[in-house]
Amino acid sequence: MNPVLDIAGVRKRFTLHLRDGLQLPVLDGVSLQVGAGECVALVGPSGRGKSTLMKCLYGSYAVDEGALWLHRASGERIDLARAEPRQILALRRREIAYVSQFLRSLPRQPALDVVAERLLEADPTDPEADADPLDDTPYLAALEAARERAGALLARLNLPPGLWGLPPATFSGGEQQRVNIARGFIEPARLLLLDEPTASLDAANRRVVIELIEEAKRRGSAIVGIFHDEEVRDSVATRRFDFTES
Repeated sequence: MNPVLDIAGVRKRFTLHLRDGLQLPVLDGVSLQVGAGECVALVGPSGRGKSTLMKCLYGSYAVDEGALWLHRASGERIDLARAEPRQILALRRREIAYVSQFLRSLPRQPALDVVAERLLEADPTDPEADADPLDDTPYLAALEAARERAGALLARLNLPPGLWGLPPATFSGGEQQRVNIARGFIEPARLLLLDEPTASLDAANRRVVIELIEEAKRRGSAIVGIFHDEEVRDSVATRRFDFTES
């Protein structure tokens, strides 16, 4: 196996300050390897730490012990548990994508730009680097290309074009989730984190998400996911990691 992610002995506890500093252990020595092209489904009862592990991998939570090694395409490896905030932000732009259960975007940002923004963030070249500061043509060209790709993916996810120019805050839960999915999949990620990606979706759009996951696997993404929809989990997971045994 060509490892992309190597989780080694991760422990995480929460301190309940309103209960005299009571320590609540959530992750207790979790170890897991995920290779390129694999989709590992995290399974187990609610409250065992599945979403907590995902947030640790994304850098939203710190860990108390252990390592979260991300093996980059360059051959370098970086411990996400000890990376500087600027490193985490750079990895989120180019190598780590996270589809959570909730879409977070600027209040008045159109849905099309919520998706296109990830492409612009992931582009290692700056279209304005050597340009005339008064000439916005390079940026507008990059934005137009990103919007075109974003529109194609939103159309594939059956989001009506009439909604693309509106902010997702006005959408239904299922519509917001489709924007969230499009943002996560628009740029190939080395590590793809999926937390209930098909929540609130109908059968047709669940099939589209299954196709997108299979395409990501073929491109060599390492995928870690939580899938309470057993049909989706059985379709995409190459193996399971049971939190009752970790």
